[in-house]
Amino acid sequence: MSPDASPPSMPNATNIAAVLPRIAAERPEQPAMRCPGRPGPDGFARYDVVLTYGALDARSDAIAAGLQAYGIRRGMRTVVMVRPSPEFFLLMFALFKLGAVPVLVDPGIDRGALKQCLDEAAPEAFIGIPLAQFARRVFGWGLKTIRRVVTVGTRAWPLWRGETLARLERQGAALLAAKAARGETTAMLADTHGDEVAGILFTSGSTGVPKGVVYRHRHFIAQIELLREAFGIAPGGVDLPTFPPFALFDPALGLTSIIPDMDPTRPANADPRKLHDAIRRFGVTQLFGSPALMRVLAEHGEALPTLQRVTSAGAPVPPDVVSTMRGLLPADAQFWTPYGATECLPVAVIEARELETTREATEGGAGTCVGRPVAANTVRIIRILDDAIAYWRDDYVVGPGVIGEITVAGPSATNEYFARPEATRMAKIRERVSAREERIVHRMGDLGYFDAEGRLWFCGRKSHRVETAGGLMTTEQIEPIFNTHRRVARTALVGVGARGMQTPVLCVELKAGVPESEWVHVQAELERMAMRETKTARIHHFLRHPGFPVDIRHNAKIGREKLAEWAKAQLRGVLG
Repeated sequence: MSPDASPPSMPNATNIAAVLPRIAAERPEQPAMRCPGRPGPDGFARYDVVLTYGALDARSDAIAAGLQAYGIRRGMRTVVMVRPSPEFFLLMFALFKLGAVPVLVDPGIDRGALKQCLDEAAPEAFIGIPLAQFARRVFGWGLKTIRRVVTVGTRAWPLWRGETLARLERQGAALLAAKAARGETTAMLADTHGDEVAGILFTSGSTGVPKGVVYRHRHFIAQIELLREAFGIAPGGVDLPTFPPFALFDPALGLTSIIPDMDPTRPANADPRKLHDAIRRFGVTQLFGSPALMRVLAEHGEALPTLQRVTSAGAPVPPDVVSTMRGLLPADAQFWTPYGATECLPVAVIEARELETTREATEGGAGTCVGRPVAANTVRIIRILDDAIAYWRDDYVVGPGVIGEITVAGPSATNEYFARPEATRMAKIRERVSAREERIVHRMGDLGYFDAEGRLWFCGRKSHRVETAGGLMTTEQIEPIFNTHRRVARTALVGVGARGMQTPVLCVELKAGVPESEWVHVQAELERMAMRETKTARIHHFLRHPGFPVDIRHNAKIGREKLAEWAKAQLRGVLG
């Protein structure tokens, strides 16, 4: 293929970008997204940066042609470090159209982990804003492998050379215009097949260095279909996606994305007035956000009359937040809390009305109900094993009511981690479904069980379980009991000592405004609460912590590994 040749147009290609030409033809003037743009005189964003479906399709074609002429081709791993903006979405769809492999890294991870992620990915191209380019040079990201550099938003500095996105887009548009003049097709869509690698998404790394989840094109397509079916999403809606990668699904679902005026890496610090302004101004019908973002809106307390559907994922949503949010939504609106992971999403779903019926059980130590598996998924609970499992065996499965590890097989379950064979070996099980066919079963790394009604209950991460001489204790069965205390913000169960003989310790974070002097009274009350339940009676150590370590993005995933080390230090000399 010559440098200015485009991939053949394949209407039936398995590719998330394949839907763009159709929507652009049907509804070219429908906004695909609105971005904050300049601030107005009232301090709120003007949202004067608009990208229609027609422009998204045409401009992503031009960018794809420019990137290809520059040497970014099908299968090339390409890091994208661009803020939520039209350029981010144009780039992602251009790369999908090319069949190149975008590499996305959670911006909330620390600098050392980020370097390791990029070293592992061994990218051949790097596309980023000037700040990302500067960091790449200073910290040595991808020095051995990166051969193509594209800067977004300014001219290419001599320090990092390469090209600018604006220049490549102009060049690509000229190439496509020349082809049109010759009567040749100008559509850019590679004939990608379902098993071809489509992207590498590094997880948030709640435990250890983040792993690169390898997405194939069929995984992205499956996710879109599962989301459409699970939540009843129809084209024409207006979405406020507060987690930018989720907005990539919006064009494939025929939605308009309103990119919020906030730092997506710190949802707990979002200004609720700005969110309400966007929701009100554009008649937003659905919202996606983390539990931290939901708490921001819940505490603000202003009604959300236009919303028809709210989805929150990333961590369990606290019952009080669910209850408050339901009160702010229209009576017929839906509040969904899907269960899943980067490796497989969605696995199961539950709507707030049903979730509220389980609140009493959750606060009584049953765990968190995450609903019923999505129809296309096969979800099974196997006995707790810390070793790798090469091939599936039915005798691993435990019965209803028995806590074990949650596993899932389905169209969105990914096959492997990039350049992490050991992690892949530990998380993936091969299952023979016929004489000629195998499938991958993903081990979620979560503990849970099925109840008599076929609902799935989440009990916590397998790595966070506490195994005492008296038996198993799980975080999601213990913590909600104590979280009901009026002066407690949240708690975290950790184990000190060797597994099987661990001492359970409850770390406690008090609500804002509760004076330190009250701790002695709170501790005594927590001790009395512990003695009322068989599953909590083994807890004899309660430690006040000034502020739990949490992940930046969700502000909800507690760093229990760090807390366990802290608790061990606090109890040194007490436990012997």
